[in-house]
Amino acid sequence: MKILDFLRKETIITELKAVDKKGVLEELALPVADITHTDHKELVNVLMEREHLGSTGIGDGIGIPHGKFKGLNALVMGIGLSRKGISFEAIDGKPTHIFFLLLTPENSTGLHLKLLARISKVLKEEGFRERLLSATDAETILHIIEEVDEEF
Repeated sequence: MKILDFLRKETIITELKAVDKKGVLEELALPVADITHTDHKELVNVLMEREHLGSTGIGDGIGIPHGKFKGLNALVMGIGLSRKGISFEAIDGKPTHIFFLLLTPENSTGLHLKLLARISKVLKEEGFRERLLSATDAETILHIIEEVDEEF
């Protein structure tokens, strides 16, 4: 399984404008709602409900907001970058800069967990986070992920 099997160029935001958690989730969910023809507000509600269970800010500047959505047929990913960093209630208390959004169909568990594990693994790759944050366009981000995807 590779990250690029689920990530589309349209769901990559290289400069998030949001300044808070809800804004990040709203912004990340917009392109996903467009390509999946689902209700944006409902997607955001699912993500916010998951955040109420505990923050998906895993520390080291990384957030992996995720949730299961009844209206989806397949797993959808998105990426968002914030150079300034956003308070995302991360476990280390530091601002979050890199967001990997995962939305899965309501009945899929295994795939969701496998992709979360895959993302966590790639994020540990030396220099990966810095390269992502220095990317200025979606094509560069796809290329950076492709390089790391091939290594594992």
